[in-house]
Amino acid sequence: MSPGVEKAEENLKKLRKLILWGFILVITLAPWPGRAADVPAQDSRTQSIEELKKTAPKVYLDCGSCDLDYIKTEIPFVNYVRERKEADVHVLITTLDTGSGGHEYTLTFIGQNRFQGQDDIFKYFSHKTDTEEEIRSGLTGVLKIGLMAYVNRTPIREKIKVDFQKEEAAPSPTVDRWKSWVFSLSSSGYFSGEQAHASQSIRGSFSANRVTKDMKFNFTGSASYRHDRYTYEDQTLKSNTSSYSGSGLFVKSLGEHWSAGFFYSVSRSTYSNYQLKLNISPAIEFDLFPYSDSTRRQLRFLYKVGPTLAKYFEETLYDKMKETLLGQSLAVTLELREKWGSISTSVEGSHYFHDLSKHQVSIFNVISLNLVKGLNAYLFGGASLIHDQLSLPKGGATWEEVILQRKMLATSYSYFLAVGFSYSFGSIFTNVVNPRFGSVSSGGISIDVD
Repeated sequence: MSPGVEKAEENLKKLRKLILWGFILVITLAPWPGRAADVPAQDSRTQSIEELKKTAPKVYLDCGSCDLDYIKTEIPFVNYVRERKEADVHVLITTLDTGSGGHEYTLTFIGQNRFQGQDDIFKYFSHKTDTEEEIRSGLTGVLKIGLMAYVNRTPIREKIKVDFQKEEAAPSPTVDRWKSWVFSLSSSGYFSGEQAHASQSIRGSFSANRVTKDMKFNFTGSASYRHDRYTYEDQTLKSNTSSYSGSGLFVKSLGEHWSAGFFYSVSRSTYSNYQLKLNISPAIEFDLFPYSDSTRRQLRFLYKVGPTLAKYFEETLYDKMKETLLGQSLAVTLELREKWGSISTSVEGSHYFHDLSKHQVSIFNVISLNLVKGLNAYLFGGASLIHDQLSLPKGGATWEEVILQRKMLATSYSYFLAVGFSYSFGSIFTNVVNPRFGSVSSGGISIDVD
């Protein structure tokens, strides 16, 4: 074979190899059916959202009664953290009872770190007849609106859509035919038993309330009966206790710091040896802070004075079957709810005028503190010095009455105390909601303004 022919065949082999590798390359890179040719573009969009989420505000929710999983699912466009000092926004949610039996939720938005000084306050009102779903949905809607002031200053605002639903017709004026009065009735029964013990109890209650901006009236009445039967070998012991009570108050506003009114109560209790106990006490109160700040801070001084009419089942240690007593009391209450925790402390002293040795002093505390990052402590307790048990029966109590707690016993003091702490560490983020084995919720990124 001539050199020219050999060279031509060699060039032809190289051309064939080149064509073959080119064909393999085309097959490898071509978007054949079933291949996700658009995967890179989808990953790019997903990555874009994740990058935006990293710049979103860090939020610390300070609310003991909120459905946090529901909120995190409905508002996923912020980062939730479990440590308040790491947050850009500290949302403090406090509540007050309303006159209609619902609640007033105050949402205080406190800017921190990059949002330092940017604070705001929103309110949400629930009604007594609202379901749990309606309350958490309404509260979450207000929370969304409040967070938008912070979200708007971050790049993730590009992914937020705000909708406005127009009213088809103007709502008719609301006429309150009940004139702010709210009434409630309730009753319950409890029955349990086993071979050695059986118990039955019945309870009922009634309340009437009227609350306006300038006044508040409240009355609550209740009655209860309980029967217990104990059987041991051939012995049977039965115990019956009953009581009824009614109490309430009327108070008139005298401005942002002063209030005046009176308390009243009537009761009957076999345990306390009261066949009838009737009291009415005019009262005046001063709050160092404005009442409008009551969800966050209060320092109240409450003074009461008034007569008590007492009639007993059994003759008392002081040889009385009935008597009229005049007494007074002063209570000082401090309540604070701040970023560092909460404090609720009350000190009360009372005495009867006919004998100053017949007095009582009580203190009650609930303290919860965020000490350092991740470390929280609480203290819950109270104590009383008791020297005013005027209703103690002269005949004392039998062993059965002591064991079954059918009669009040003499004591000069009482107390209770609970202390504890918690410490958490690890990731500061709490964005993920996992509903498996419970806590089912759903939602998406949206803002609705009704």
